[in-house]
Formats: sequence, structure tokens, C-alpha cells
Amino acid sequence: MDAPDATSTRPYLIRALYEWCTDNGFTPYLAVAVDETVQVPREYVKDGEIVLNISFDATSSLKLGNDFIEFKGRFAGTARDIMVPINQVIAIYARENGQGMAFPLGPPGGVKITAPSSTNLLSVRNDDQAAAPEVKVVPLASVESGRRNNEQNEEPDPPRPPATGLRPALKRVK
Repeated sequence: MDAPDATSTRPYLIRALYEWCTDNGFTPYLAVAVDETVQVPREYVKDGEIVLNISFDATSSLKLGNDFIEFKGRFAGTARDIMVPINQVIAIYARENGQGMAFPLGPPGGVKITAPSSTNLLSVRNDDQAAAPEVKVVPLASVESGRRNNEQNEEPDPPRPPATGLRPALKRVK
């Protein structure tokens, strides 16, 4: 299997960060870009996005698959079936400290991402439409621009989430 045929790393990273959150007593939150493929309560969508608590206590029948994240969750006391395509996940992070990982918005179904060797941009092409024009996707942030901002102190450090005072702790039982 060569690189273009390899499966996406996104579902594996989501599962790893979910496990890290739960192992450390944190609450895993999932940020999702909502479109017609996402099955969530639309009344909770704000600016085309929704943040979902995917902790063990907040969900039932959670399945973190390679193509979809599925579970049942309660919204205002009503159980709802939730289904999120993996390519619509924007980020997974711990509520308590904000640590996690952000992802670029994935391409729609049937579109593959390829990385040219001479540039840091990604080109997106649809195998079904060979004559379709290529679309360039720019990374969210480049390392060089981050260094430049930090050197000139143009932007302050991002705000930290408020501390809740709850820390994981071991309790010895005899």
C-alpha cells in the first residue's frame, strides 16, 4: 500500500486523544464543522460549528470509527442520535486545559488529498473528474509565521481556559 492509498490518520489521532483524555480524567470535547452530512441537533449549531462532549458519562454507544463518530447524547434532556463524518471534525481537546489537536477541514467524499514534494501546500483533486481544476489548501498556520509573530511580540499568548480546581488524584483504598 503506497501513500496515496493509505487510510487517513485522523480517526487514529482522534481515538488516541480520546483515550489520553479519559486516562487523565479530562473531558474530551469534539469540535465539528456542521454541513448536510453531519447529524446533530441543528438548534445547538452556532456559526456552522458545534462542540460535543464525548465523555463516557455524556454518551452511550460511542463508536469512534474510521469513517464516522456515532453515539447517543442528551440535549436538554432528550436523547438524540449523533453521527459525525470524520472529515468534519475540526478538533478534539480536553475541556479542563484545552490540550488536544486541531485538524484542517477535510475534503468532501470522493476527493483525495495529495501533497506535492516541492511545496507546503496541499492539492486536492477528484479522481472522478480528471479535468476538474486543482484546489489549493493552505495550512492553518505555518511555523515561520508563528516565529515571526513571537519574535516581534505582535500577538500576546492565547488565553488559557479557566481553571476548574478539579485535578485527577489517586486515592489509596485498603
